[in-house]
Amino acid sequence: MCRPTAALCAVLSACLCAAHLCAAGRSQQLNHRPVIGVLAQENIPGDQFARGSSYIAASYVKYLEGAGARVVPIRINRTEEEYANTFSSINGLLLPGGDVDLQTSQFSRAARIFYRLALKANDARDYFPIWGTCQGFQQLSVLTANKNLLTLTDTKAVALPLTLTPAAQSSRLFRSFPKDLLQSLAEENITSNFHSWSLSMQNYSRNSKLKRFYKVLSTNNDGKKEFISTMEAYRYPFYAVQWHPEKSSYEWVDKPGMIHSTAAVAACFYTGSFFVSEAMKNRHHFSSPKEEERGLIYNFSPVYRGAEGILVQNYYFD
Repeated sequence: MCRPTAALCAVLSACLCAAHLCAAGRSQQLNHRPVIGVLAQENIPGDQFARGSSYIAASYVKYLEGAGARVVPIRINRTEEEYANTFSSINGLLLPGGDVDLQTSQFSRAARIFYRLALKANDARDYFPIWGTCQGFQQLSVLTANKNLLTLTDTKAVALPLTLTPAAQSSRLFRSFPKDLLQSLAEENITSNFHSWSLSMQNYSRNSKLKRFYKVLSTNNDGKKEFISTMEAYRYPFYAVQWHPEKSSYEWVDKPGMIHSTAAVAACFYTGSFFVSEAMKNRHHFSSPKEEERGLIYNFSPVYRGAEGILVQNYYFD
């Protein structure tokens, strides 16, 4: 009886191992047709090109498309039910830069709904990434802290090098970057800053919610205040940059802080590619190919705003 039992155990063990490997293989399968939502926001006051009530800068759409994703515009002024349906259809969310109120705007309302949905999904092992750029960075900090801890900095139209923290090298975001690119980011003025508000290291350090939630990957200094320029969440696939990687490739206004060097363009590509690779881990999908087709940004045409516009092209929505 001993030998057959031992043999049977060996067979069962082998089968269980094979089943485990198959399951692991399935869990590691990537979605090579990712669709990422970009959140619209209220029109900029005085925008002579504005149509409807909200917009998305085309540079964010190109940023994601250039990294291998498709884009769904997420409109403001929609119901929670509509947002929940959109959430179940997309593979990630980008919160763009801009200039709206981070607590009372329709942009902030929609961001809050998606943020909570993403927390719940990730807690249930439904991998859903969020990326915040500039205003998106700020919005994530407000949502996490449940208060606005931003402070004024002298960072309007200036390019800066990143002061990388010891955590940067092993971070999910930066660990796959080429070494020469990380060196350029640390030594050259190639990150575009177009913001007046920042999350200071002092305010971050004093807030237990932010400290528990985000790992600081880089900081900057305006000469008076040290502020966070790159961060990622510890437990969630949430990433935020106070600088603008997309501008180096897709915005062309002739202002200080607009850098189009090879290294700056590479930073645009590698940050975008990283976030799209995160979205590939999500398996959400539309209810049908026709629904997916109806949702994509291809149904809208960007408006050229002229060579002097701070944003070259915008998509506008009712």
